[in-house]
Amino acid sequence: MAQARTEHAYRVAAWWTSGRTGIAKSDMAPDAIQFTSPPESGGLEGRWTTEELLLASITGCFTTTFRSIASSAQFEFTDLEAEAIAKVHKVGSAFYFDDIVVRPVVKIANFEECDRALDLLDKAERMCLVSRALDFPVRFEPQVQVIEAEFSL
Repeated sequence: MAQARTEHAYRVAAWWTSGRTGIAKSDMAPDAIQFTSPPESGGLEGRWTTEELLLASITGCFTTTFRSIASSAQFEFTDLEAEAIAKVHKVGSAFYFDDIVVRPVVKIANFEECDRALDLLDKAERMCLVSRALDFPVRFEPQVQVIEAEFSL
């Protein structure tokens, strides 16, 4: 039996607004995002770069995927943070991502849930739509931290 297909569409438009900056706007969000080239390429300080927006997409996708999976599995966690670090290199006149490392850290209250937390982190890595869409591998280095309850006498 064939699986039912569900389709969603997304739209973002971007405009170059001045000499060194642009804006991007989504149909679904009220605020535009200002972006620029990296400062080392003549961009402005204090604005998002497209490289950072890609990393935000990866970490945002991973955290929302994990939250959804954890919710379906009735898995409770106290916090989740995902950091992404990228290296870019230049070959000829083109730039390429060398390496992207995502370091998610999930915090849980119960040590007995560590293996389950790692399994869910692994599943979220495999299911993250954005990292799967890239034509180079994204490395994940997950961690689980157990938060001990504080007791007072």
